[in-house]
Amino acid sequence: MAKPNNKIKPLGDRVVVEKCKPQTSKGGILLPDSAQEKPREGIIIAAGPGGFNENGQVEPLSVKVGDRILFGAYAGTEFKQDEEEYLILSEKDILGIIA
Repeated sequence: MAKPNNKIKPLGDRVVVEKCKPQTSKGGILLPDSAQEKPREGIIIAAGPGGFNENGQVEPLSVKVGDRILFGAYAGTEFKQDEEEYLILSEKDILGIIA
């Protein structure tokens, strides 16, 4: 399970995601990075307070820290911190929560 990140606090309806590590293929072969698909799953390690609605009130996010999520292959912005790679994306880029 991903550890919460206290070094970055996303604003508005954004979340910080630790992408799931690539796994070996069904045959047990680990493909090189250039041949792999971009990860589309991750675990939320930090979340903003939520976005504003039409009335100017903050609407809380429907996801929380620790949720395993599914997102689009090219969604969000990647960044590196302490030798780890993370993704920051908006709640609208999240396709679903994996149970």
